Amino acid sequence: MRLRLGSTGVAALFVVVGWTGFARAGTCLVPVGADARLQAVDGRARLEWIDQRLSRVAGQGRVWTWGWGLGIGAAGVGSLAAVPFVSPGDRIDWYAGAVSAAIGVVPFLLSPLSVVHDGPRLHAALAAGPLDDDARVCALLADAERTLAADAANQRWQQGWWIHAGNIAFNTGVMLFLGLGYHHWTSGIINGAAGAAVGEAIIFTQPTGTIDDLAAYQRANLMYQGTF
Repeated sequence: MRLRLGSTGVAALFVVVGWTGFARAGTCLVPVGADARLQAVDGRARLEWIDQRLSRVAGQGRVWTWGWGLGIGAAGVGSLAAVPFVSPGDRIDWYAGAVSAAIGVVPFLLSPLSVVHDGPRLHAALAAGPLDDDARVCALLADAERTLAADAANQRWQQGWWIHAGNIAFNTGVMLFLGLGYHHWTSGIINGAAGAAVGEAIIFTQPTGTIDDLAAYQRANLMYQGTF
């Protein structure tokens, strides 16, 4: 069968394929919900695009995780270091700050962004052997597409309303603990307000690039570069 493309068709195909050049049609299946034009893009090009996007966001995620984790941890250590230099009646305020900081580090350890691990895992899988076997390429691509979707869902979950509510509830609890328990309302309000502000800053600075990457991929827009 001979394929004929007019000037409009050629231009459209160039937009879909982007920097990868013309592709072999039908190399790998298109995931459910994605634009059918992806079928015209070579599986290797799709795989490399996902690898680049996940690697980029994984790097951002590592900076975000270590930056906030070390910063909060340092604040907690600083609170403990100040304890010997304050009056015994005020030490509970500094202990509360240290405990709050320790709890603040826990999410980075127990529930890190999944892309931080998935990006290097996919990159290592691609580097493990040549991409000259169509069956292997399609198997890797199917896994990469599932990973891209899962990482986008993880980033949405990490910014859900329940995360904001949990942050406010926890820091309100710190304020009430110091206020009702020890009548330290001033320090309670300061601790609670500062903790809530830092918590919201953490949430709003979390990398979310994979969400946009997934949307671009599903539109077959492999020209999409995102933001750094």
